[in-house]
Amino acid sequence: MATLKDVARAANVDVSTVSRALNNTSHVHPDTKARIYAVAEALGYRPNFIAQALRQGRRYTIGVVVPRLHLAIFSEIVQGIEAEARKLGYSTIICTTEDDPKVELDCLNRLRNGFVDGIMIAGTGRNSRILRDLHASGIPVVQIMRKQEPRISSVVADFEACGEEAVHYLYQQGCRTIGLISGSLHLAPYQERYRGYCTAIQALALTPHLSEATTTVNSFEYGYLCASQLLTSVSTLDAILAAVDLQGLGAIRAVTEHGLKIPQQIKIMSLTGHELGSMLETPMTSMEMPAHQMGHKAAQMLIEEIQAGKQTQFVPQHLSFPMVLVEREST
Repeated sequence: MATLKDVARAANVDVSTVSRALNNTSHVHPDTKARIYAVAEALGYRPNFIAQALRQGRRYTIGVVVPRLHLAIFSEIVQGIEAEARKLGYSTIICTTEDDPKVELDCLNRLRNGFVDGIMIAGTGRNSRILRDLHASGIPVVQIMRKQEPRISSVVADFEACGEEAVHYLYQQGCRTIGLISGSLHLAPYQERYRGYCTAIQALALTPHLSEATTTVNSFEYGYLCASQLLTSVSTLDAILAAVDLQGLGAIRAVTEHGLKIPQQIKIMSLTGHELGSMLETPMTSMEMPAHQMGHKAAQMLIEEIQAGKQTQFVPQHLSFPMVLVEREST
């Protein structure tokens, strides 16, 4: 493999001239630069980016830790992150955890010991200590979707307002017995949706009906089991709020198996819309978040902190994006 010295020898210039030409760090005569490029290409020279990064103290790579990508809103957010990072000259390393705290911890340790300048995470909330340690050591961190640590920047959606608005919408549609399929209340989005749901239920003098299961939260099976529980235990149920579209899809199956018609007898709505919801046989009403925009902004915030350097005292930023109601056939 050709080296910088090989290129310099063949081009009949100093090694420093080759370095300046290839890195565009200072002026090199256009004819000399063209000759160096031609020699480098002929010799098959490839820069050692790892060595360059070590010299510069920057890798131009960010780590992204999310629960999953398949049929989840995280896939849209990650697309936004990648697009903005690429535009700003950074590549991304993506880790998925399935919300397993041990897997998440392993991902964070690997990224910390690996080749990243900063980390974005939709965390479980069970590894706050390592997140604080990472941030304190000079590795910028931005929380996405789930704000667990107030001292670390975050980009989230307003889940509490989302839960509250959804209940009021269904009430206006004539619903009086509204069930909620939730997830672990240890996770900020589920906790906040539940809080918004309870606020609206109380304000409207209704009775809350919450259902949870022990299987994987963001799954068709979870939605099916929770909806089945609600349908069995609440005879007057006329609406189901699902935390995410995939749960809503399971709820639709359960309602159909109980012989009920959507939306005539029962209405179903998702509190976190994914493009999946609009493609169903019965398209699902949902609260939609600007996922791509959130990903763009999270990448901008992280890279801004990376480029500010360790010497700069960075004040955490916390951004919350509103969600928008999109009506479809399920209500």
